[in-house]
Amino acid sequence: MISITNLTKNYGPTRAVDNLSLEISRGEILGLLGPNGAGKSTTLRILTGYLKPGSGSVEVNGVNAADDPIKVKNMIGYLPESAPLYTDMLVYDYLDYIADLRGVIKENKLPHLKKLASLCGISDVMHKSIATLSKGYKQRVGLALALMNDPEILVLDEPTSGLDPNQIAEIRAIIKEIGKEKTVIFSTHILSEAEATCDRVVIINKGKLAAYGPSGLLSTSREAERTLSLKVTGCKAGAVKPLFESIDGILSIEISDENDSEADPVSVSILSSRDVREDVYRLVKKTDWMLMEFLEEKKSLEHVFRELTMEDKA
Repeated sequence: MISITNLTKNYGPTRAVDNLSLEISRGEILGLLGPNGAGKSTTLRILTGYLKPGSGSVEVNGVNAADDPIKVKNMIGYLPESAPLYTDMLVYDYLDYIADLRGVIKENKLPHLKKLASLCGISDVMHKSIATLSKGYKQRVGLALALMNDPEILVLDEPTSGLDPNQIAEIRAIIKEIGKEKTVIFSTHILSEAEATCDRVVIINKGKLAAYGPSGLLSTSREAERTLSLKVTGCKAGAVKPLFESIDGILSIEISDENDSEADPVSVSILSSRDVREDVYRLVKKTDWMLMEFLEEKKSLEHVFRELTMEDKA
């Protein structure tokens, strides 16, 4: 549905987006993660037509954004980090005004506004001044604004920034509901939010694609490292490391228990560049040791995020 190809954008000598390529499928909720200055907002602004790329292209449903920006903008609803609201207006008056600007047919306008108010959870504040609303409710009004022309794609830049945990949960629920019918792309710093909400996560660092995939199983551009944890009894701690050192692909072996007798458990952590579970099991099976625990540790999204975005910092 959306194809971003070799996208590059410079601000003077600073490269904000660096040869970024990305495919986004119809109907998915995509989370765009990265530290401050990673290029997330710039990417979203190019996608929505608010900025022109330095080079590369963005296509939406086969339409090149540079060739026909108006057609692409009509497919997208966009909510920037700071919602563009007229705070001296009532919520209803503001949305009614936006509906007129967006060309909503007069006969359909009231039912459409009621539907948006229900979806975004603002039915009980429609006749309140926007200035009196909490930030959470202002974000909901911004969502209604972004959805006014019933776009196929919803793009949200840090939609939960500055909200309390209850407000974050409410906005998350709204995004998931919207995602049942539309493609949703949003940037966030809250990793738990991405894990709970997104079908797929993309991590950007220094303008480059660093990782992508389901939040619990990211594909990275470098060789994946695995951590295998096991606990054995019936042996001395000093005998464990020599047994496993012969396995191809093992990067390090850590023994956390120096046991006094063979009845005491020995905890072992193995870091490897490939899946060595079968090799480890076969070696243990040849001994008289008792295997008490045996599991492969999965990296959390937070671990992957920090690993990818902090590796170049000293």
